[in-house]
Amino acid sequence: MLAVIDTNVLVSGLRSQLGASNLLLKRLAWGHFRPSISTALCLEYVDVLHRPGLLPTYTNEQIDLFLDSFCSLAKEAPIYFRWRPFLPDPKDDLVFECALASGASHIVTHNLNDFAGVETFGVFAVTPKDFMRMLPPQ
Repeated sequence: MLAVIDTNVLVSGLRSQLGASNLLLKRLAWGHFRPSISTALCLEYVDVLHRPGLLPTYTNEQIDLFLDSFCSLAKEAPIYFRWRPFLPDPKDDLVFECALASGASHIVTHNLNDFAGVETFGVFAVTPKDFMRMLPPQ
C-alpha cells in the first residue's frame, strides 16, 4: 500500500514511543507499506524536524539518519502538474500533490479537516490509527 505521511505524523511518531504514529513508523521499517515523497515534501520534513526544541531527544545527525532511512524506503513522486491552490494551506497542498502524482491511496495525518475534499480525487485522508487497521497483520 502506498501512502503519503503528513509531517505531523512523523513528529508525533518521533516524539513518543507510544501511539499509532510511532507504531506506523515501525510498520514502515518492517515493510508493511511504502511512503510516497516529493522533493517539496522531503524539504518540508527536513525543515520541520530540524526546528529547535521540536525533537529534543534527537541530535541533528539522528534526524538526518532517520530522514535518509525514510526516504530510502519511499517512492519518489515527481510533480509535473500543480493543483494549487486546492486546500487552504499551501503546505497541505504539497502533501496532496504528492499523493496525486504517486497514485497513493491515502494521506496519513492528524489533521483530517485540512484535507477535506481530496476524496473526490480518489485519495483518502486517514489518521495513523485508522491507517494501521488497513495494513496486513503483524
